[in-house]
Amino acid sequence: MKKLIFLLLQLLIVLSCFAQVNKKYTSVSLNLREDSNSYSKIITVIPKATAVTMAEDCNCEWILISYNGQTGYVYSKYLSKYKHIDLHNATSAKHHINSNGERVQSPSYFNSAPAEATALCRDGTYSFSRNRRGTCSHHGGVARWL
Repeated sequence: MKKLIFLLLQLLIVLSCFAQVNKKYTSVSLNLREDSNSYSKIITVIPKATAVTMAEDCNCEWILISYNGQTGYVYSKYLSKYKHIDLHNATSAKHHINSNGERVQSPSYFNSAPAEATALCRDGTYSFSRNRRGTCSHHGGVARWL
């Protein structure tokens, strides 16, 4: 019951601040957390250079934000007024057709695991493979499944 009341309170805060939209961008792939600490459960990972709506713009360590219909906390150090785009990753992202005929992003370098990644390859790239067979085969094999 307390959790429901807390979620409703968060929703009210976000809705009350909606008229005063405070938008910032993530400077890295950023964890959206249930509470304002690094030990709290991760709700989702927000990709780098994504716009988020803040409940209030403050000099707080943790800020309540709204992203993709979800409300939670992010570490304010990784929010920016400006959208930073990593042109290397943006222009070098390649795709291939997998054995099921699906278009899948080829393994790519990122600072942290993107939300859609399924494995970290031994060469430091993240794989987006939809099955385990052949994953990271041209990248030294799988270092860790995500």
